Amino acid sequence: MIPYRRLFLIVMLMLSIHSCSQNTFTPAEQQQIMIATPNLFPPSEAFTVDFESMKDKEYSFPLPVGRAEKKAGNRVDIYTTPGDAVKCMFDGVVRISKFIPDYGHVVVVRHPTGLETVYANNAQNLVKSGQKVKAGQTLAIVGMEGNKVYCRFYIMINGGVMNPEMIVNLHSHKLIRQTILVEKEKGGRINVSTFISAVKEINETADDVVAFAHSNTFILDLSKIGDDNWCYPLPGGRVISAYMQGRKHTGTDIKTKPSDNIYAAFDGVVTMSQVFAAYGNCIIIKHPNGLETLYSHNVRNLVKKGDRVKAGQKIALTGRTGRATTEHLHFETRLNGRHFNSNIIFDHAAHRLRTDKVISFKKKGSGFGITSADAKK
Repeated sequence: MIPYRRLFLIVMLMLSIHSCSQNTFTPAEQQQIMIATPNLFPPSEAFTVDFESMKDKEYSFPLPVGRAEKKAGNRVDIYTTPGDAVKCMFDGVVRISKFIPDYGHVVVVRHPTGLETVYANNAQNLVKSGQKVKAGQTLAIVGMEGNKVYCRFYIMINGGVMNPEMIVNLHSHKLIRQTILVEKEKGGRINVSTFISAVKEINETADDVVAFAHSNTFILDLSKIGDDNWCYPLPGGRVISAYMQGRKHTGTDIKTKPSDNIYAAFDGVVTMSQVFAAYGNCIIIKHPNGLETLYSHNVRNLVKKGDRVKAGQKIALTGRTGRATTEHLHFETRLNGRHFNSNIIFDHAAHRLRTDKVISFKKKGSGFGITSADAKK
């Protein structure tokens, strides 16, 4: 167990998982509520789910006007009035829709993230197994037991019930905007970690620009960054996996040779330098221009947390630590803890900063949109 993992993760795993929302299910999957999800972890034993960038329309509380109470075993009973509609929490595919003893009429939805949600004690189910459903879609009519009207709700991962309060505020019904890391440990145990404090940790440790502090728009004029104030992180490198190539690749993989020099992209303060889960040796730097950059899978880190570094300073050597299949640099650019395509900042083919561009980040909900314009000559 890495002692600081809950404070420092601000990146999603570069490893992808197979889609878990197929339209057909085995007889066992259609009968058993708590059953392992096939192909959830290959080719790795970890994946992340990013709730930070999820759009509002991609989430719904199961009973928006209900009163939720957490019970033993991480179940949630959501109390409401007769006839209320039970809503799907996220997009997905219905795995089970049937009557099951001890659960009543139950609906289980498998989501592309690998999570599953369970809606039990229904008076009537309104969807069928194999049916695609959207967040907010009505799945069932809430049921009654004695004089109580409620939906019994679970969130599952790989057939095990997880703590719902890692994902949703049961009092306000709001989605918690954070990233969770799901890891398969020895013996098959599943560990789920949350990283809501990561952005706060970084923003509080560097004396620099804070994006969106005074406006919903943050401008980064790359033309004002001099040649001495930037450096391509791995000169001579070639991109072997681009941003979002595959399912959830949040960085750019750049390859040269083992133990090659990795350089800081801009001046800044090191806010992480340690072995970290699937990233192996990982470094994160917060920059005065408001950006953050991440460098992982290093064979060796050459700087420590709190160090002030200059653009072009050697900070690490390329490796394959963590979960990596070849020696390379996994490089990320982030703003306020949220990743974006580093190709907007760097021309990876030419190994150059795009100094002819002005980048505009416009705040949208909990995330932001990005536009790029030519700098004025």
